[in-house]
Amino acid sequence: MKTVLSGIQPSGSLTIGNYIGAMKNFVALQEDYNSYFMVVDLHAITVAQEPAALREASESVAALYLAAGLDPAKANIFLQSHVPQHAELGWIMTTLVAMGELERMTQFKDKSEGKDSVGAGLFVYPALMAADILLYNADLVPVGDDQKQHLELTRDLAGRFNHRFGEYFTVPEPFIPKVGARIMSLDDGTKKMSKSNPNAGSFIALLDPPDVIRKKLSRATTDSGREVMYDPQNKPEISNLMSIYSQFSGLSLDEITAKYEGQMYGGFKKELAEVVVAGLEPLQQRYHDIRESGEVHQVLRQGAENAQAAAEKTLIAVKERMGFLPAQR
Repeated sequence: MKTVLSGIQPSGSLTIGNYIGAMKNFVALQEDYNSYFMVVDLHAITVAQEPAALREASESVAALYLAAGLDPAKANIFLQSHVPQHAELGWIMTTLVAMGELERMTQFKDKSEGKDSVGAGLFVYPALMAADILLYNADLVPVGDDQKQHLELTRDLAGRFNHRFGEYFTVPEPFIPKVGARIMSLDDGTKKMSKSNPNAGSFIALLDPPDVIRKKLSRATTDSGREVMYDPQNKPEISNLMSIYSQFSGLSLDEITAKYEGQMYGGFKKELAEVVVAGLEPLQQRYHDIRESGEVHQVLRQGAENAQAAAEKTLIAVKERMGFLPAQR
């Protein structure tokens, strides 16, 4: 069985973009792959985090994984920081990557732009991301468009290690679904929906109450004109809302176009809100039940134990190939 790995940072509130673009795919992939799905808390601290908020967000993301349908009997669900081999292999990867490669990462450029001081962790974090993937010899990595460059670097580092120290690492492939992979902001259909956007009206959080969802969608930006039709190039705003409708209703974009032929945006947005509210209601109920039960802690413990067992085998093999003297037991 091939291996799939991915993760989400515990910073900000997870959005329907995270759900549609990542978590729904995680749930589908767990059926056919040896699965590792992390809460990447080590990545989160590349920017300043308030400790209590980081703890709460880490547990919340793990609970949302379960609420969305990840099954601990089928997938390993764990915190990145609970598997220390991530940090150790991350350091090894920093010795294989060139500064020029890291300087070309567009995410680093975007996140450091205009700042007087930037932490070294933000600069080298693509090396840690490479370690996350290679630690389990992942065959497939679900990534958003904004992470493709990092995955390409991972592929380069895998090949570089294999060339220098002998074939060992699997060169991973990206998994990018054609529909729903990139849900855009509610206030700008040309920009990706982001939980880090300071404008809370630009995204729908998975735990937003129904009335908040209705208000956000009623205020969502729409294109000029009145026709509900899918045309991302010329009508990015309404096309984005149609993508959201499709993902939550199961209707195709053509079916949505036909359903709202001759109708104006207002009616479409009201019905979209009800579709999203109904789609999120069972997830939100499962989430609250999971948090109350405390089961997430046992899931994370077991997931970390399984992940550590696989990760340690990889790290031992890597260090042996590189010439490290093995620890005496």
